[in-house]
Amino acid sequence: MLLVLFALFFRPIGFEYRSKKDSAQWRSNWDYALSIGSFVPALVFGVAFGNLFLGVPFYFDELARPIYTGSFWALLNPFALVCGLASVVMLAIQGATWLQMRAGGDVQARAQQMATRLGPELAVLMTVAGAWLYFGISGYEITSTVIADAPSNPLNKTVMATDNWFGHYAEYPLLWLLAAGAVGLPVVTSLMAKVGRSGVAFTLSSLSIAVIILMTGVTLFPFIMPSSSNLASALTVWDATSSALTLEIMVWVAFVFVPIILSYTLWGYYKMWRRIEPEFIEQNSVSNY
Repeated sequence: MLLVLFALFFRPIGFEYRSKKDSAQWRSNWDYALSIGSFVPALVFGVAFGNLFLGVPFYFDELARPIYTGSFWALLNPFALVCGLASVVMLAIQGATWLQMRAGGDVQARAQQMATRLGPELAVLMTVAGAWLYFGISGYEITSTVIADAPSNPLNKTVMATDNWFGHYAEYPLLWLLAAGAVGLPVVTSLMAKVGRSGVAFTLSSLSIAVIILMTGVTLFPFIMPSSSNLASALTVWDATSSALTLEIMVWVAFVFVPIILSYTLWGYYKMWRRIEPEFIEQNSVSNY
């Protein structure tokens, strides 16, 4: 837990303070802080998703209060750690292809080497996690009638365990294309990085992240947070939704603010869009961190 807090605290300020002092040791210390601060959240994201497939140890009591019955360390189980490593490698490929596309000199060469190596590693991790999920982990299924427009009540259903989480794939075989993309796209990303097609590699890396997240959601559907303590306490998409009025307000707010956010984000990337060569950094050493 202290390591997580360290990562969340030091990573943001690390980018600000790394170049505040002209000292190799100073920069090295902040590099370590940035590395830990980047590694830990990426690992935790994957561990969290991995534990969803195992079921989270919680239940709702008679007053609908959530009661957690597990421990923090129990969440760091082997399957969840495999998912955590997959998350780390997945995000590392994204960063490596971005650096290959935007940087020059030694940084670009190192990024290309990293992107070339990590794609097959992610494919192996996704294959291991998928096989483990298919053959070794039970899934969940709602056995009662689902009333989609009823008031949210997590206890108003019955749930049973199944052989695995791939019931939707038997019903809709095209979903296996997502699994194929989750394994194949990282490999193709590495191939594009190796031949110097950094823009294509970055696009494929972004697509692989989208495919992996989509596959995770499709596999879990309709569950959002299954419960291993009490199957009926599992949260589904119908249990965790806001009211119709709240959703309607959120839609109109999104219509207004999402275009604004996209506009200034695209403008920022447009203004910063150039390859950063070592010469540029040396010429702007005072104004650039």
